[in-house]
Amino acid sequence: MNKALSSLIISLLTLTLFCATATADNPKPFLLGMSAAFTGPSKGLGIELYRGSKAYFDQINARGGINGRRVVIKVMDDGYNPEPAIRNTIKLVENEKVDCLFNYVGTPTVTRVLPVIKHFNSKKPEFLFFPFTGAQPQREFPYEDYVFNLRASYRQETWGLVHNLYMVGRTRIAVFYQADAYGRSGWDGVRKALAEMDLSIVSEATYRRGASFTDSMKEQVEILKRGKPDAIIAVGAYEACAAFIRDARDAGVEIPICNLSFVGSENMLDLLYGLENENGKDYTSELINSQTVPSYEDTRLEAVREYRNAMAQNPPPPEGFSKGYQTQEYSFISFEGFLNAKVMAHILERMTLPHYQNNIYAATLSIRNLDIGIGNDISFGRGKHQGLDEVYYTKVSDGKFVPLTDWKRWSK
Repeated sequence: MNKALSSLIISLLTLTLFCATATADNPKPFLLGMSAAFTGPSKGLGIELYRGSKAYFDQINARGGINGRRVVIKVMDDGYNPEPAIRNTIKLVENEKVDCLFNYVGTPTVTRVLPVIKHFNSKKPEFLFFPFTGAQPQREFPYEDYVFNLRASYRQETWGLVHNLYMVGRTRIAVFYQADAYGRSGWDGVRKALAEMDLSIVSEATYRRGASFTDSMKEQVEILKRGKPDAIIAVGAYEACAAFIRDARDAGVEIPICNLSFVGSENMLDLLYGLENENGKDYTSELINSQTVPSYEDTRLEAVREYRNAMAQNPPPPEGFSKGYQTQEYSFISFEGFLNAKVMAHILERMTLPHYQNNIYAATLSIRNLDIGIGNDISFGRGKHQGLDEVYYTKVSDGKFVPLTDWKRWSK
């Protein structure tokens, strides 16, 4: 072996040893890609979901990460619109090389990125974890294999609302809904639940996605009134639903108005309480919201205590998206984000074990009877890509949504 070749081999060995040492000292973080609304009238949904997850991951990272690897959320704003969500997904996978997609917000965005995720899976496994939507497309063929859901579905939420209203004699149900895949998903859930009781929707009205609190919903109120409903189920986001509730109460509609979990309960309540303080009118006492996580006021639950301690650190919105936004101390959305992160951390930890060889799909399917401190265990498996089925119900009391256990108050 000549001297030049020997020198080259030594240099290569030295470089390899250096790189190995550098990798061991600075292991690559787990990178989760999140496309969500961080601007626009629905920005509170993306911001609070992110803050809840960040609160949990910050604690993990402060303790050294998962087997030495930090967890980082790479955020991109889609404004709750499908086209930017598609572009963001492509960038997160192809440019950012994320380990998985995580915490996407909304049915109209998620349903449009499903074909993109399916396409990427033909080349390299790519999965979406715990989107903030209860819609059906990611739970059904041909996309259910590429998405893992934590929350219950909109069909489960709407069935529960319809069933409980029926039990207290409220059978004439109207629907106010967003004119897109999200709204139609909720509308269809109400329709199916009523059909089980040989009933139908008595009146329905829609609004355009992106409507704000300053928009008028008087026309929608008048349309629904024609059906003489004794309850209304709203399927929308917080600014539009708050505007509808305002105009309904101003028009003398005093029946229960129910919202799904996606609405953003605390953001909606802030808008309505601001209005109450201005004119002294009651806009909130007849509201019922379904939720897919327990109440963050139930401190008997271990996860609630952990969540409240973590949120006490006041995790900020993503960099560049805090202007003009007042963060929530606690919310059902940030609590859901916190639980999403807690389950995700368990999956990432299993992924590092030799048995799973960095296979995130196999690591997730191995989750059985995982106790995350909410009173219901999490299980996944082949053909089971939804971790929770529980739906909770809340009413407004003392300025916040609290657990609703007795529906007799609304007996007709």
